[in-house]
Amino acid sequence: MSKPVARVDAQTLRRRVRVALGQEPGDLVLRDGQVVNVFTEQVETANVVLADGWIAGVGLFEWPAHETVSLSGQAVLPGLIDAHMHLESTLLLPGELAKVIVPHGTTTVVADPHEIANVAGVAGIELLIHASTGLPLDVFFMAPSCVPASPWESAGAVLDAATVEEVLKHPGVLGLAEMMNFPGVINQQPEVLQKIAGASSRGMPVDGHAPGLTGQQLLAYAAAGIHSDHESITVEEALAKAALGMLVQVREGSSARSLDCYLPLLAEGRLGDWCLVTDDIHVDDLMDHGHMDNLLRRVVAAGVPAAHAVRHLSLIPARHYGLSDRGAIAPGYRADLLVVQDLTSFEPHTVIKNGQIVARTGVYQAEERQPAVKFENTVRLARLDDRDFELRPNSNHCPVIGIVPDTIVTRHESRSVRADPATKRWVFDPEEDVSLVACVERHRATGRVGMGLARGFGFRRAGALGSSVAHDAHNLVTAGTNPGDMLACVRTLEEMGGGLVVVSAGSVVARLPLQVAGLVSTENSRTVRRQLGELTEAARSLGCTLPAPFGTLSFLCLSVIPELRITDRGVLDVVGQRLIEL
Repeated sequence: MSKPVARVDAQTLRRRVRVALGQEPGDLVLRDGQVVNVFTEQVETANVVLADGWIAGVGLFEWPAHETVSLSGQAVLPGLIDAHMHLESTLLLPGELAKVIVPHGTTTVVADPHEIANVAGVAGIELLIHASTGLPLDVFFMAPSCVPASPWESAGAVLDAATVEEVLKHPGVLGLAEMMNFPGVINQQPEVLQKIAGASSRGMPVDGHAPGLTGQQLLAYAAAGIHSDHESITVEEALAKAALGMLVQVREGSSARSLDCYLPLLAEGRLGDWCLVTDDIHVDDLMDHGHMDNLLRRVVAAGVPAAHAVRHLSLIPARHYGLSDRGAIAPGYRADLLVVQDLTSFEPHTVIKNGQIVARTGVYQAEERQPAVKFENTVRLARLDDRDFELRPNSNHCPVIGIVPDTIVTRHESRSVRADPATKRWVFDPEEDVSLVACVERHRATGRVGMGLARGFGFRRAGALGSSVAHDAHNLVTAGTNPGDMLACVRTLEEMGGGLVVVSAGSVVARLPLQVAGLVSTENSRTVRRQLGELTEAARSLGCTLPAPFGTLSFLCLSVIPELRITDRGVLDVVGQRLIEL
């Protein structure tokens, strides 16, 4: 399998063997810990000795070492793995993200960089790979499979099969990222199958993304060699995927939260090989609640045995992605360890990465490193005015994008709408909870603006939200009560080079610049957290009650998830694969 290989020489192996035998001192011994054995799913009192960043021995032996740490019964787990994450959704550069999640015990992340790839192509992927080097956090990447996600939206780049093949050759790339174009798989589109074959022929995993797929179509999808999925809409769908041997990745992000739904299945042991992923999670959730440690705590509280849960957040994802050097506390495994107070609270005490203590009691202790990144303003717009954001419905009943809280699925609804008798233009009515929504092409200044209506934002006052984070093509998206405020959002995003913004009565109330590809901030996590909080409060002041208003806004453009979406080409019926006239 093509994957990063840790280079080791005979002399290093000789020292590791000698340390295991007690013939020379190790670098560090953890004494009297409750070690979670993810092979037997037992918890055992043991010492752990480390040498040169690797585990040399585990057991009740008295190993000499240059440093000894007494754990006094605290539990020792393998470093936790987030097996599917979009780094860009945290709004942080990788070095800043490491400072947030490493103290929570995350030592490995498998990232799909298709967000930045949709804006900047291979150069964007290389930017994130470069920015992830030298951190006390291993960031591996999957090659984006769907750039753009569908022919219904306009991305800033196209990654064809030949380009994907080149990305797969990178030593930090583990496989092919989520194959969102499941109709292309089922209909045997040559370009789609060629991308899958490029990974499969190298023995690399192919991640899935098939919401709502069942029956023979699901069989066909799995037959193409796709063995994971994080997009099940129903419990029955997840069970069907598990029965086919697919790794069910239970997602708990900022906008899409599935964990509570699946907790009974996890407690009953019905999902086979499963793991937990965050997919798209914002910095405020990470700083307020934690990362994989938070999900682990919730799973165990629901009745999943602690050692079993730990296995599925370490060894299972490591094996799935061919990372045979991690995911367990055993001789010959990488010394990525998390020491927690107990196996109930999972409160992180000490985090060890490659044998080095990198965090204690929630405080990051590694050397702070932020590789320099080069970026430019990627927001390129044609000249726009208020008229571009006006909607003149051709009926007093219109198709409306129905927001479903805590999911990224939308509903195809039909609602009565108001229009000005003189101008025929749509008019906002706070009692109807229907707002304008627009997607503005921002990569090539074409001037395309797709207009539609959405229900669920809860606006009570005049205003608008705007974002350059708009999955997956990342054009500009804005939702609001009137054309003027929506135009003001778009102009502010252009000026900032991308970001998030709230406008009320023509004035900018809050903003968060995302200078890197309109997706990521160059600021530290505390600043981004504060700015995001100000944006959420500003959205609340307009009446919006959604838990993550900007997360919801960003997914309104995702043209591969049912049922209705807004793209720069108009309102898309994803199920029917057609644009709808309003």
